[in-house]
Amino acid sequence: MVKKTRADALVTRETLLTAALQVFRERGVAHTRLADVAERAGVTRGAIYWHFKDKAELFLAVCERGTLPVDALLAEASRRSQSDPLATLKKLALMALIQLAEHPETQAMFDVIFHKCEFTEELAPVVAKNDTDRAACLVRVRGLLDQAVALGQLPKGTDTFLATQGLHAYMVGLMHEWVLNPSSYDLAACAEPLLDSYLAGLAARPLHQS
Repeated sequence: MVKKTRADALVTRETLLTAALQVFRERGVAHTRLADVAERAGVTRGAIYWHFKDKAELFLAVCERGTLPVDALLAEASRRSQSDPLATLKKLALMALIQLAEHPETQAMFDVIFHKCEFTEELAPVVAKNDTDRAACLVRVRGLLDQAVALGQLPKGTDTFLATQGLHAYMVGLMHEWVLNPSSYDLAACAEPLLDSYLAGLAARPLHQS
């Protein structure tokens, strides 16, 4: 029997992740069995359990493979002061929208997350990680908005908590609706003016909690 190399194992893992994304998108996460993924990938069930202990771990791996590079850049940007924090925030948000618009695999992943996934008990680890990641993202975005206020790019007294919540909802809404109908408009071309309109609104009508 030929011993599998590390390279062989990595190829098998990538094949499984590709197959899982396809099947999740076709059937929905709740209705997909690991056996379905193994069959699509052309491997045994034993092979899938060698790489992933359960469907939650497989689904997390699918999501992580499609993680936008902007996540790492946002983390890096939040660690140091920015000379132009609003420009940095816009650049990162723009990257996220263009990544979605131009990469079919990213579109497929978000289609699954937004429209083909019921977060049942078996996916509890996924929910927990999503909550942690979302909280970390919001903290980093708010940090950049705080810098923007300190530098006078946004009016003094702007409620950066509300501004962060609004930007997050705006981005998720754009991505959610566009993935439903990608042919409705050119997201890559429209991404910058869409972001400019939100950021300009923050400067013109600063948010304050009543």
